Amino acid sequence: MQQKLRQSSVILRVFAVILTCLFFAAAATAQEKVANVGPASQAATVAKGEDSATEKPNQSSTDSTPRKTTTELSGTASTPAAKSNDSTAPGNISTDYKKTLNNLETLYETQVQKLEQQNNQAKGLYRDGLISRVEMEKSDKDLADAHAKVEEARNQIAAANKPAPIAPGVNRVLSDVAWTTRNNTVDNLVRFYGNKYGVDPYLIFCLMSQESKFSTIATSSKGAQGLMQLMPGTAARYGVTNSYDVAQSISGGTRYLKDLLQMFNGRIDLALAGYNAGENAVIKHGYTVPPYEETRNYVRLITARYGKRQVSATAAPAL
Repeated sequence: MQQKLRQSSVILRVFAVILTCLFFAAAATAQEKVANVGPASQAATVAKGEDSATEKPNQSSTDSTPRKTTTELSGTASTPAAKSNDSTAPGNISTDYKKTLNNLETLYETQVQKLEQQNNQAKGLYRDGLISRVEMEKSDKDLADAHAKVEEARNQIAAANKPAPIAPGVNRVLSDVAWTTRNNTVDNLVRFYGNKYGVDPYLIFCLMSQESKFSTIATSSKGAQGLMQLMPGTAARYGVTNSYDVAQSISGGTRYLKDLLQMFNGRIDLALAGYNAGENAVIKHGYTVPPYEETRNYVRLITARYGKRQVSATAAPAL
């Protein structure tokens, strides 16, 4: 009996050990599952975060599309302004020149105000013996120079706002003068564009002679090209794509001369000076021929030739 009881006790103990092992195994398995769930959820969170980060650039790219479109539309809208050459026409150039002078006057006045404050401070320091006389005199000179700049800008503004005087005896009638460039094509084009734009063909002829000596391939050291010696900027202003093309050169040069004559109230001398030195130079110097030796010689030679008014030898004699 005792032996059976001992065997039963041993069996119970073994069974208890087995149950205990099973319990701990189940607990370990559950803990392992929990541990696996944690990293998995974290990985999913990270992955989701990465997806969100990936989506943000796409969304930003999508958001930037309207900005890009706006830029393109802005560029398109600005195209007519860039394409138009009206802003560089002589009348508008005169307006821009006056605007520049006004801006300069404002800038110089601001500098004067700043230098006046510094000069007042310098006077106080000089009275207290903290700066030398040389420094004080330099401050006075800087202020005087600033005042002189303001005065000069105001004088230039006054000159620019002054209308060009009308020279007495300006002859707007087409000249009856015998002239030829010795090239029938050029002669015919000069007459055609002169009549088209209301400019005396003989004046065009005199200008062309002085500019290029009637050479279609003439090029100056400053970059002027063709019969009428158009600078690239002037050529572009009047739609000339090839300054060496005879028709384009005469057309562009004649239109430019016409605009200059209109700007300066028919003053041939000022129009010629503007053709040579630029219209802004004429305005800057108070609607007079600029004091440049080349320009003055240029104007003198052309006006002397144009003023001869030689009658054509082939004209029928008066009865």
